[in-house]
This record gives sequence, C-alpha cells and structure tokens, in this order.
Amino acid sequence: MVLFPHLLVRDFFLLNSPPKFSEDRGMNSFTQSVDLLHRAMNVHQLRYQVSANNIANAEVPNYKRQVVNFESELKRAFDSAADTEHQFQLTRTNSRHIALNEPYDWHEVEPRRVTDWATTANANGNNVDAEYEAMNVLKLQMSYRLLTQIQSFEFSQLRTAMRK
Repeated sequence: MVLFPHLLVRDFFLLNSPPKFSEDRGMNSFTQSVDLLHRAMNVHQLRYQVSANNIANAEVPNYKRQVVNFESELKRAFDSAADTEHQFQLTRTNSRHIALNEPYDWHEVEPRRVTDWATTANANGNNVDAEYEAMNVLKLQMSYRLLTQIQSFEFSQLRTAMRK
C-alpha cells in the first residue's frame, strides 16, 4: 500500500499519532504531531535539493546519485521506544555507567545523504537517471503538499477546540 515513494499509509498514521515514549518531555499529542510533520517537511525539502543536484549532475562523468535516508532511522527510534517498554530495566547509579535498553529518541534522528556507489547506469560511470529524478521531484512536490494539508488540518482542529 505505497502512497508515495518514501511515505507509507502507516507513516501518515505515525505522523498523526504521538510516540508513546515522549510523555516525559512534556509534549502533548498536538505538539508531537506538529513537530513530526515539521521534520518530515524538512526532510522532503532536503530530498528535493538532493534530487535537483542529481539532475544537475546527470551528465557529469563518474558522478554518483545520492538519496536521503530518514524513515528507516525514524522507524528504528520508534521501535526502540516500543521495545524498551517491555524489557527489563537496569538501574544506573552513576552517569558514567553503560546505559542499556535506553530508547533512541526520535528527536535526535537526522536525515542522511547516502551515495549509491554500487550501480553504474551510463558508460561514463554516472548512475543518475534524469527521468527517474524528475519523476521523484514531482512525487516529492505532491507529498510535500499533502504534508502541508495535514499540518493545516492539525491547526484547524486546534482552532476548533479553542472556539468551544
């Protein structure tokens, strides 16, 4: 059920449902949702820049295509938080002791540019498919628009709640 290349339907539900491990940070579900949407929009902006850079270098010999990796690290952070709720907890008596079973905070997840060194599509050593990158830019634009609509919906719900 892929909706867009980097966002699955379940990811959109993740955007609107807060992670369970952030209660200690004093954040409510609205704040968490908006923060996650903001981060997703920033990642889309970075992906757009990377795709534009790939298109610009499509004819450069030995240039290797780059992509942005974010969702897999974000999923790992959410999974680590869910896993630690059901694991045996160790008590640390000193901050220098090794911390075990501590969740990977999703606020610390940063997008990474990854270079594809494994493939070569052209005879000159370049692996950029300009047509694919142009389609990717279009998908990113549509996905970004959807994210802005979701964020607008979040704020409209807040306005509705404040009127009542």
